[in-house]
Amino acid sequence: RGTIFGIYDVSGQIGVSPWHYWADVPVKKQADLYVVPGRHTQGTPVVKYRGIFINDEAPAFSGWTKAKFGGVNHEMYAHMFELILRLKGNYLWPAMWGNAFNDDDPLNRKTADDYGVVMGTSHHEPMDRAQQEWKRYGKGEWNYEHNGEVLRDFWRKGIQNMGSAETIVTVGMRGDGDMPMGEGSNIKLLEKIVADQRQIISEETKKPITETPQMWALYKEVQDYYDKGMRVPDDVTLLLCDDNWGNIRKLPKLGAPKRAGGYGIYYHFDYVGGPRNYKWLNTNPISKTWEQMHLANEYGANQVWIVNVGDLKPLEFPISFFLDYAWNPNKIGANQLQEYARNWAANQFGTEHASEIADLIANYSKYNARRKPELLDQTTYSLTNYHEFETVVSDYNQLKDQAEKLNQKIPAAYKDAYYELVLHPILASANLNEMYFEAAKNKYYVTIKNGTAANAAADKVKALYDKDQQISNYYNDTLANG
Repeated sequence: RGTIFGIYDVSGQIGVSPWHYWADVPVKKQADLYVVPGRHTQGTPVVKYRGIFINDEAPAFSGWTKAKFGGVNHEMYAHMFELILRLKGNYLWPAMWGNAFNDDDPLNRKTADDYGVVMGTSHHEPMDRAQQEWKRYGKGEWNYEHNGEVLRDFWRKGIQNMGSAETIVTVGMRGDGDMPMGEGSNIKLLEKIVADQRQIISEETKKPITETPQMWALYKEVQDYYDKGMRVPDDVTLLLCDDNWGNIRKLPKLGAPKRAGGYGIYYHFDYVGGPRNYKWLNTNPISKTWEQMHLANEYGANQVWIVNVGDLKPLEFPISFFLDYAWNPNKIGANQLQEYARNWAANQFGTEHASEIADLIANYSKYNARRKPELLDQTTYSLTNYHEFETVVSDYNQLKDQAEKLNQKIPAAYKDAYYELVLHPILASANLNEMYFEAAKNKYYVTIKNGTAANAAADKVKALYDKDQQISNYYNDTLANG
């Protein structure tokens, strides 16, 4: 992998963006190339395993892959593995909504190995078996106390299929379908599950158990088990988690004895679950990500960093930052985030408009983080106090005007990438906020019995609703020749 990272780093300096395939960023053609004399090194990565989790991927990602590749198969994953490596990552939790990485396409695993990408499975898919595999082949209930023999056989098959492929094996057990286990679950049973899983791993790999990387995710209710005293062997990585909204719930104690397996972080840029989902647009300012992952690194949680990225798009910018920061957290300080954004914009679009693009991305990320789009409605902001709703809509519309003016200056070859990475989230967000603003005005005018104004606001709501569909249609059907 070191050679791969070196090759892709040189490729990036030549002018090939990691997002050349996934965001239609043109490859810059150079008449001449120069190499500065001397030794150049990126150093050793601080975080050992740096990856992404494709999740909540239906219908967008799964529909697109079916149309373009015939399914979530090795042809698609080849592009994804290249992206991960170009971003200096090395780890993937694959798409699992209706998909099973190892079962759907026998070439998936081989392709991962060919690219040198370490594979894993999510926090509720132990022993390298996807949830879909249990749906396809499982017998009886997903309950270790009542169906332990069947589950052991099911898990053993997962380790057999894994073979010698580089894998971090998820251990432990949650309820089927990303749900808690029953109230009757007890710590002794859960510890027995981990012990039995480790015995299977050792028997099937014919290696000391410490030579197979393993991970136990303290996700949601599982952290409660840990807090109540559940423990796993020292060589198992403890994957600490955020609250699904970008706030890390637990970190190692400062000065605590080191664990052979260390600690990691599971983070979210996208979430489907209670109490509300968010998965439409990027709502992740990198300042928040920096603050949380800086804490993780300072407290020694740097064995594994993995982030839930939903459909992958439209999270290109925060994904780039997450993996760059994982390589060397000490290289990007809190006062260098705008510089990072400018450099990222320059890598996609050239230097001429990089500062303006960086500001646009930073501002729309900040505005969307005020209240995630899925949580907006006509009651979110006040119509009558401090011009609150009006100010929010004005902020978005000013940003939209800036982005559209810049679009006139962007070279034709970069228009598609600019729309995907900059213009679309701004247009869509501005339109949504204005639609709810008009809906709030409609409701207000009804209460004061101003029917003419209420009807005018209602007409605007309908027009903005239609405009949202037009924005989506262009993104999905017209952009980059569809």
